[in-house]
Amino acid sequence: MKFAKIISLALVVAGLFGCAKSPTGRNQVILFSDSQMSQLGAQSFEQMKQEQKISQDKATNAYVQCVTDRILEFVPKQPSFDKWEVVVFDSPQVNAFALPGGKIGVYTGLLKVAVNQDQLATVIGHEIAHVLADHSNERISQAQIANTGLQLSNAALANQEYRNEIVALMGAGVQYGVILPYGRTQESEADIVGLQLMAKAGFDPYQSIALWRNMAKASGGNQPPELLSTHPSHDTRINDLNSEAKTLPGYSGDKPNCKRP
Repeated sequence: MKFAKIISLALVVAGLFGCAKSPTGRNQVILFSDSQMSQLGAQSFEQMKQEQKISQDKATNAYVQCVTDRILEFVPKQPSFDKWEVVVFDSPQVNAFALPGGKIGVYTGLLKVAVNQDQLATVIGHEIAHVLADHSNERISQAQIANTGLQLSNAALANQEYRNEIVALMGAGVQYGVILPYGRTQESEADIVGLQLMAKAGFDPYQSIALWRNMAKASGGNQPPELLSTHPSHDTRINDLNSEAKTLPGYSGDKPNCKRP
């Protein structure tokens, strides 16, 4: 009965709000406005900046900013915020994220796995794709439909338990030691859209395959079998990226030249 009520509620919500379309044409139920999500992302990011150590290494910051800026040249203007912001956190985490409102976080530990500008562009393009595809909104909407009691408010963000849940739903979480905060469908979608973005920017899309081989090594074999996971296996991811890379047109402009520190 509880499951039936959830399904009924989901159908009512879909009827009231309509189904949005993801960049790949997938139907999504989106309950919150762009401005609500941008405000939530900005508030969460400010708190993260206060609580986590920010890298002061100028060369590292310039490198990450260079790769990000290049990709953002090919990202359309967003309706709910004017500027993207990237912050490098000084942490061994092999991780990165992007929050609604154009907030991008990159951990220095990622640079030990993403060993060149093209591999870093794979990750940053992937994370920007999550924002463009409204994956945070979709996940929080799903939690709301499931009647978890989750509330998007300043009071909720002040409560550590609620705040951790909200931030995790927005994608700033870690599983298996690598960047896998979303579900399988959303991760695969961000892989495709992110690969298209980084290729448009002139980065080598085939380096995404090398990146995920590095990620597989970094995970130390801790990823569960794909059937037991909400995320694509490394092998599935590599095969899908290879197939997508073959469909992308070659880049004919000036290649990016972001200097790795």
